[in-house]
Amino acid sequence: MLWATVGVVALGFLIALEIAARRYGLPGPMTNQVREVIFAPKSGPLLYASMALMMVVLTWRERFIAAGVAVGIDIVFFLVRWAVDAKMMFGNGALWVIIGYAVIAVTRRTGKERALLLKGIGLGLLLVAGRKTGDTWLLITSKTRPTVLDQYVATADHALGNPSWLVGRLVKATGPVGDHILDYVYIQLAVAAVIVALYQLRNVAAERRFPRHHLVRTFLVIGLLGPGIYMIFPVVGPIFAYGADGGHWAVADLWPNTPPPLDAPHHMPFNDITPRNCMPSLHTAWATAIFIHSRKGPRILQFAGAFWLIATLGATLGFGYHYGADIIAGVVFTLTIEAALRAQVRGWDRSGIQLVAYGAAVFTALLVSYRFLSTEMAETPWVFGPLLILAMVSVILGYVRTTRLWEPKAEPAQQPEPQPELV
Repeated sequence: MLWATVGVVALGFLIALEIAARRYGLPGPMTNQVREVIFAPKSGPLLYASMALMMVVLTWRERFIAAGVAVGIDIVFFLVRWAVDAKMMFGNGALWVIIGYAVIAVTRRTGKERALLLKGIGLGLLLVAGRKTGDTWLLITSKTRPTVLDQYVATADHALGNPSWLVGRLVKATGPVGDHILDYVYIQLAVAAVIVALYQLRNVAAERRFPRHHLVRTFLVIGLLGPGIYMIFPVVGPIFAYGADGGHWAVADLWPNTPPPLDAPHHMPFNDITPRNCMPSLHTAWATAIFIHSRKGPRILQFAGAFWLIATLGATLGFGYHYGADIIAGVVFTLTIEAALRAQVRGWDRSGIQLVAYGAAVFTALLVSYRFLSTEMAETPWVFGPLLILAMVSVILGYVRTTRLWEPKAEPAQQPEPQPELV
C-alpha cells in the first residue's frame, strides 16, 4: 500500500511538472525521459547507476545477463549514431533493460516476487525521474521568480568571511587539475550516492526484502523538498550575481577577486534563464547524506564519503555556485530530513519529535536571519559568524547524540560458567 501510494503521488507530481513545463514551451520530465529511449541521454552514468539500483533484486546470473544486454544495446546505438554523425552518449541500453524488467515483472512474475522486482524497478526509475524533475524545477524557478535575494545572502556572508570568494581564489590557484577533479565530483554526485546505496542494499536479493531505511530515501526527499525552498528564497549564486557569468544582470564583475561591498541589500531583477537554485545548497545536502550513510560501511567507503563531502564543498564554493550561508543551511536541511526519516522508521517518540522540530526551527531561523538581519550580520561578524557556526554544530551534535541512543545496544558477551577443577 505504501509503495502504491508513493507511485501514485510520484506520477501525479510528474504530470503536474510536465504541464507546467509545457506552459513555457519546453518539454517536461516525462517527455525528456521518453526521448532517451531512442535519442542520446543527458547522463549515461546516471542511467547505468539506476540500472544498478534495480539489479539489487536480481540474482548474480540475472545481473550478468542484464549488464550484457545493456552494453550490447549501447554498442548498437553507438554504431548507428557514429554512422549518421549524431550526438554520442551511452545509457540507452540501461534504460531498455529497466523497461524490459518492468514488462517481465508484470507478465512473468507473481506475488511477492513481482512486488520485489517492481520495487527495484521503481527505485531505479525514481533516481532517473528525480534528475528530470530537478531540471524542470530549475526551469520553473527561473521563469516564476524574476527577482533574487543574492544581495541579502552576500551581505550576510560577510559574517562568515566571504568563503566563496576565498575558496574561489584557492581553486583558481590549483589550475586545471583541481578544476577538473572538483568538476567531476560535482557532476557525478548521484553516482557516488548509488555506490553507497548499493552497499546498503547488497543483501536484498538474498533476503528478498529492502531495508527499512537507506540512502536513496533521503536522497529523493531532499530532491523533493529542496526546490520548494528555491521558490521561497530565490538565489542564483555568486558567479552570476557578482561574476562575469551574470552578464549585465550582475551587480558587478567581483567574484572571486573582490568581496561584495557592504551596501544596503535589496531585491535585484535577474534573467529568466539562470536557475534560482542556491538556498539551500542541495549538492551540500546530498553530499552530507552520502557522508552520513557511508559511516556504517567499510573503511574505504567511509573515506570515499568523507572525500566526496569535502570535494563537494570545495566545488560548490570554489566554482561560485553557492555562498557560505547556503552551505550551513544545506547541512541543517539534510540532518533534519534524515532525522525525520529515521524517526518515521523506528516510530515517532519524544526524542525524534524534538530533534526534527529543533532542526526545522534552526533552518527557518537561518533563512529569516539571512533575509532580515543581513546588514547587522555583516556589521558584527565576530558575533553572528560564530552564532551561525554554532547553530549548525548544535544540530549536528543533537543528531549524533539522539541517533546514538536509537542504535540497538550490543548484548554483553556471555562469560563461560566456571568449571570445577579436575583433580
